[in-house]
Amino acid sequence: MSAYKPLGGRILTPAFLFFAVVFLISLYFMVERFTDGMGAVANINGGFPWGIWVVYDVIIGTGLACGGYALAFTVYIFNKGKYHPLVRPALLASLAGYALGGFGAIFDMGRWWQFYNILLPWNWNFNSVMLEVGLCVSLYIIVLIIEFSPAFLEKIGATGLLKVLDKTLFFFIALGVLLPTMHQSSLGSMLIIMGYKVDPLWQVLQFQPLLAVLTAIIMGYSIVIFEASLARVGFGGKDETPLLAVLGKVSVWLMVAFLVIRFGVLAAQGKIGLIFAGDFASLMFIIETILFVAPAIIIASPSLNKSPGKLLIAAVSMLFAGALYRFDAFLFTYDPGPGFSYFPSAPEIMVTLGVISFEIMAYLVVVKTLPVLHRSEHA
Repeated sequence: MSAYKPLGGRILTPAFLFFAVVFLISLYFMVERFTDGMGAVANINGGFPWGIWVVYDVIIGTGLACGGYALAFTVYIFNKGKYHPLVRPALLASLAGYALGGFGAIFDMGRWWQFYNILLPWNWNFNSVMLEVGLCVSLYIIVLIIEFSPAFLEKIGATGLLKVLDKTLFFFIALGVLLPTMHQSSLGSMLIIMGYKVDPLWQVLQFQPLLAVLTAIIMGYSIVIFEASLARVGFGGKDETPLLAVLGKVSVWLMVAFLVIRFGVLAAQGKIGLIFAGDFASLMFIIETILFVAPAIIIASPSLNKSPGKLLIAAVSMLFAGALYRFDAFLFTYDPGPGFSYFPSAPEIMVTLGVISFEIMAYLVVVKTLPVLHRSEHA
């Protein structure tokens, strides 16, 4: 008997219908984008060729989808099998996030009908960081589908295929660790390439790939805590606070490493004074730092193992910290030079909300119809 089972219950709940309405409204603007062109719905320009879509879909969204990546380290690299019940929900969230990130990349292309060129090696530019990002994301989506496929195979009773997959899954797990590491570090390399356009407080040059990977793992552990906490409240699941608290403590050490490296490099580059400049960039930097430090204070509480509320607050703070770090570096403090400005249009914001809504809807449908949640996680 499988250790997992479908949640069951009604799919068309009021919450599901709310997200469906948001998605349907956004669908109108998505269609308009493909029929009338990017300029009909987006405020991007020559100085800001990337708007909120690229930054959220590819840079923020894939970071939020690193739960499966983070747990792969925990369960398969460090052999912490007690976290295995959390793997399948984390893989589902990762698959949804990366799949929509891949769709978002096509959606954001000016000449989207030429997306197939990434599949043609003779058209590759091997000096392009974006090539590595595109290839890694595409391959990782395939890997996630394979890693999550046991849930579907169990549902249809394909025991023969399950046995074959069990013997080869170690190979895909290894790829599932390698590909996100390459992709996330490449996002940091993109900041290096942008040079002076990135604010000095976020331009730490050769350390950008390492900081990008650290924030990805921090966001991955945080989304696992967030997801498990919501499953407990929304689906009547088992209280896993003692287990999740350990992930929170690991995240704190990763945040300490992130802050030490970041402040150390800024000090070595003589940029510490910019933190107190009193401008928009310094304000955002301070807010980021507070969001990184606050979870450490919360998680240090001796009563953490008995306080799921505190742990959830810490996880949300870490998610906002990682997301804000990436928003600030790639968009909020990005400066292409005089004569350019950007603020997302209403359709851009609506499309972003629609993507998030679709992701939530897909998650709800899958956990209610496929064996995703561990049997001890819900009533």
